[in-house]
Amino acid sequence: MILKKILNVGVIRPLRGIKLQTQSQAIRLISCDRKSYPKILITGGLGQLGTECAKLLRSAYGEEHVILSDIIKPSDEIVNSGPYIFADILDFKGLQKIVVNHRIDWIIHFSALLSAIGEQNVPLAVRVNIEGLHNVIELAKQYKLRVFVPSTIGAFGPDSPRNPTPNVTIQRPRTIYGVSKVHGELIGEYYHHKFGLDFRCLRFPGVISSDPPGGGTTDYAVAIFFDALKTGKYECYLKPDTRLPMMYIDDCLRSLHEFMITPPEKLKRRVYNVTAMSFTPEELANELANYVPELHVSYKPDTRQLIADSWPQVFDDSEARRDWGWEHKYDLKKLVELMVNDVMENYVKKERKHYTDSVV
Repeated sequence: MILKKILNVGVIRPLRGIKLQTQSQAIRLISCDRKSYPKILITGGLGQLGTECAKLLRSAYGEEHVILSDIIKPSDEIVNSGPYIFADILDFKGLQKIVVNHRIDWIIHFSALLSAIGEQNVPLAVRVNIEGLHNVIELAKQYKLRVFVPSTIGAFGPDSPRNPTPNVTIQRPRTIYGVSKVHGELIGEYYHHKFGLDFRCLRFPGVISSDPPGGGTTDYAVAIFFDALKTGKYECYLKPDTRLPMMYIDDCLRSLHEFMITPPEKLKRRVYNVTAMSFTPEELANELANYVPELHVSYKPDTRQLIADSWPQVFDDSEARRDWGWEHKYDLKKLVELMVNDVMENYVKKERKHYTDSVV
């Protein structure tokens, strides 16, 4: 079988547990000499997506080819799982040194302040989400790197069509998080057309994983599992009928990886919507009640309700499905099953054991 090169970064072997959808994917994912694998830097690596993204990419390219970075002191588990370095995205020369010394080919730029936290500290959000992005984009142009920057449903605003929200439409967000993401989309596209930068961006919906919630508006869909499995109760900060698009983290990261290895000639644009499902807090609670029969959910909307009311209810990702073959795997039922198992095994049971041991 012929080995196919992908933009001089090599061909990739299949990821564990991921079924190849097409023959072209199979050809692109053939094993080859590790020297041709891309060297990847992940910024903001200790956030919700970073560590899991590193695991996935290391399973594809090898541990030594994926460098996790952040400004946070890592745990022993992170350090032992693969290369980790300090990287401040506001330090351009420091980033230059990392790219040169580690011969970086791709940057996956996760560093950002999320919606609710960004509203509490707008100047910091501007520095991290906009100035930091400028450094990464300019660095990628200078060293001819492939760069991925995630965007979000938060890049849309109350003037946008909400059901469905197409790939190209009015945006006009009303949070600094959303404004910074629209800015990132536009400057990345500008650098692509002006300088030939290989910029790639996916607009993600709410991403659900078993990591503790981190301050996003859609994080109720994570927090409810922790509270429900520990106490049987949850107080939601959104109204019960607030419909938002969502995605399980495995689908999210798989979409990122499939997008990154898609040959550029298949990409009709540089920014795509991707999603998997849309549901309300009430619909999620009803599904979770199959595992927690006595579950009691109350609703006390706060300022995050105003943010959610300006976001898409249903995401139209038909262009991603058409252009590069995106398909999700997890629906609401499967999502809840996985989350219940993960949160119970990794958090609830461990806390109970710790409490029992401390009492004894």
